[in-house]
Amino acid sequence: MKLYLINPSNPLVSILKVKESRWNRYRVWKPLSLMVLAGMTSPEWQITIVDENLDTPDYPAMPRPDLVGITAFTSQASRAYEVAGCFRRLGVPVVMGGIHATMCLDEVMEHVDSVVTGEAEGVWPQVLEDAKRGSLKSRYDGGLAEIKEVPLARHDLLAGNYAFGAIQTTRGCPLNCSFCSVTAFNGARYRQRPIPDVVREFQAIPEKRVLVVDDNLIGTRPEHIARAKDLFRAMVQANVRKEWVGQATINFADDEELPALAAKAGCKGVFIGFESPTQEGLRELGKKFNFLKGRDIRASVRRIQRHNIMVVGSFIIGLDIDQPGIGERIADMAGRYGVDNLNVLFLTPLPGTRLWDQMKADGRIALSAFPEDWKYYTLTYPVARYSNLSLDGAIHEMISCNRSFYSMPRVVRRLCSNVLQRRAPLISLVGNLSYRSNISVDSRAYAEFKSQRGNCFPGQVELKKGPAQEMCEKTDSWPRHWSPDNGWE
Repeated sequence: MKLYLINPSNPLVSILKVKESRWNRYRVWKPLSLMVLAGMTSPEWQITIVDENLDTPDYPAMPRPDLVGITAFTSQASRAYEVAGCFRRLGVPVVMGGIHATMCLDEVMEHVDSVVTGEAEGVWPQVLEDAKRGSLKSRYDGGLAEIKEVPLARHDLLAGNYAFGAIQTTRGCPLNCSFCSVTAFNGARYRQRPIPDVVREFQAIPEKRVLVVDDNLIGTRPEHIARAKDLFRAMVQANVRKEWVGQATINFADDEELPALAAKAGCKGVFIGFESPTQEGLRELGKKFNFLKGRDIRASVRRIQRHNIMVVGSFIIGLDIDQPGIGERIADMAGRYGVDNLNVLFLTPLPGTRLWDQMKADGRIALSAFPEDWKYYTLTYPVARYSNLSLDGAIHEMISCNRSFYSMPRVVRRLCSNVLQRRAPLISLVGNLSYRSNISVDSRAYAEFKSQRGNCFPGQVELKKGPAQEMCEKTDSWPRHWSPDNGWE
């Protein structure tokens, strides 16, 4: 029996435009959830994993499968429905899972034959058995899986086309920030895979560089930190010989032994959500963890970097307290913190979050022509009405921030520092050049976005010539031979 597992693309995500920006190859990672399900699939099924981030095949020309499984973040939903429709017209049953299917169940059920809510591992064998018998149920609820029993992912099914492999070692997050759907989907309880399983899977990944997709690799409690140290020690002892990057909170710097062990285990970079340059902004987001105990963030960043680990900082534009000039303020604060790369996102109400409930109740969700508008929910488009920033203003702040932080003099200074300190110079080079290269791509995308959906922001946009279009005209003259795919949600 033939099984297709499909990760749909979103053509609006600029980092997927590898032809326009070749460095983007280093920012795309494998659809790990599909590889995990493949690892749980019995040998009677012939599995093909299709990642549309690399290529979109001619589905009708492919051998007809017996079942299609689709995963999707919210930003992939509209494309997921297109793919589902293609196969359903061919008479092939389609099952869809992932975070969007869980948060928007009724909508998804209109487009597929069966929906898996929650984490799929606990019900996947039953889904396959029912499909084989021709008796798929309309819904399966996986809940929270017992990840200690999850087998190794089938990394062999997607070998050779990626700069980074991918692995997950934990699930769940107790922080429950207002804008994040991780706690709603994966729960607040921090769950860890057995360390020997993680080490074996690291060794099975064919790529030299690996993305650890955990939402918080090290956790927040002393026992979580102790487990992270044990994992790093086991990786050192097993000599896994991988270079990897992961996500963590700023407490990664609180225990000197932790980054030291991580570095010995191959850590080259950590992605840390700083979110706002002010304590008022952090309180608004429910991100109190960042300013506990009067933390000196600059000193924390330096402690991490002393172990030759690069720090990528993430901030959000569009908070209720954000005023014009927030873009430059974020760029300056990121520079003061000394981060090696900056990732700036728009405040985006995602289904299942407290932010969604609040903005929906207040009538502040501007783009609501669903399912088509889901494609804009990439965190890189303004889809809501912000308190103190118009549409033009929000886009201006985003481009201004990136242009300032990724100006050539600043890029050169950071790269020189990385080379001198031997702190992941290749990853730093790729990150800085890919972000810089994508500014011109993003500027044109924003101009097109305004022309197509600007009417959803009445009185908030000048369609003929706003700041984003002016930025676009300025950046079009930038050399584009320095060029850099799917992301976090």
